[in-house]
Amino acid sequence: MNNPLIETVSDESGVTTYKLKTFDIQVTARLTGGLAPTITYMHQDKDVTDEIRAIRFHFDNPASYIDNYSTFQRMLYEREQRALNELYESISMKPKNMTTSKQVLWSFFVFLLIMTPIFIIVWMK
Repeated sequence: MNNPLIETVSDESGVTTYKLKTFDIQVTARLTGGLAPTITYMHQDKDVTDEIRAIRFHFDNPASYIDNYSTFQRMLYEREQRALNELYESISMKPKNMTTSKQVLWSFFVFLLIMTPIFIIVWMK
């Protein structure tokens, strides 16, 4: 295995298994001009996105040969969701720190603002 995130471990009986070396992965989501955000993975200020993809998209199921893969995958999923939520919150039009009723009123106001030209066009005909 030539992936720097995976280490080879041998037990007392000589059976070789693989384990992920670290769970210290920072996940960042950003928009790069397309429709879908780009997710990058960093470990000690080094981009390990290609290594993560190589593990995930290996022709063998990673869980079949990496002992702690399910825990690693669960951790990555949680961090990916957090990164995506932070990205969407940063580009959201919704004002921060509002009560639920104020958020509903704000959404209705934005809807009316966007639909006003259409209402005027329909009314003028």
